[in-house]
Amino acid sequence: MQVILLERIGRLGQMGEKVTVKPGYARNFLLPQKKALRATEANIAYFEAKKAKLEADNATRRAEAEKLAKKVDGLKVVIIRQAGEAGHLYGSVSARDIADAISAKGFKVSRDMVAMHHPIKTIGLFDEVIHLHPEVEVKVNVNVARTEEEAKIQQEKGTAVIASTALAEEAAASEAVKAAQAAEQATAENNEEAVSFKEAKKAAKKSRAKKAEEAEEE
Repeated sequence: MQVILLERIGRLGQMGEKVTVKPGYARNFLLPQKKALRATEANIAYFEAKKAKLEADNATRRAEAEKLAKKVDGLKVVIIRQAGEAGHLYGSVSARDIADAISAKGFKVSRDMVAMHHPIKTIGLFDEVIHLHPEVEVKVNVNVARTEEEAKIQQEKGTAVIASTALAEEAAASEAVKAAQAAEQATAENNEEAVSFKEAKKAAKKSRAKKAEEAEEE
């Protein structure tokens, strides 16, 4: 299906461009969101007549988004959720949750501005992209934790509490394995020394016996 873009859309193109998209994408997203029009003769004529106004409106919205971006870019928000010992959430954190957390900070953001590929399902720190305007995007740090205290620890360490614990346990296990290997090697070396001593003792005994025999023969 061919459509005329009413604003810049990712990799599709700029405002005013006529592009070909899948019918489902057009019907379910572009057309109902008023981001595009079907590329009919009537709509093309309508766009050309309204082009100057559409471009002016877009420039105004972009300027407002750029001002907001200076305040929102790098913003840190905390979302408290229940989770198991392994850090898996009892549920998930959605685009709406993130939008609500940002709005609670005083910056109005809608869920459709949050560009999430999939919901967050574990505790930890996540950088999520927010599209304040088709041409303006920022990143917000989302700190998902079980308590405010845990969120504070994660922010200070820069990693999930579970990840830190797992790394510590892994390091401890690695040290334990190294210690066991060292002990095993030491035991093996001691055994080798013991065997060498016994063999040397036997050799000395045989040598003395041989000398004694030779003395008797003389």
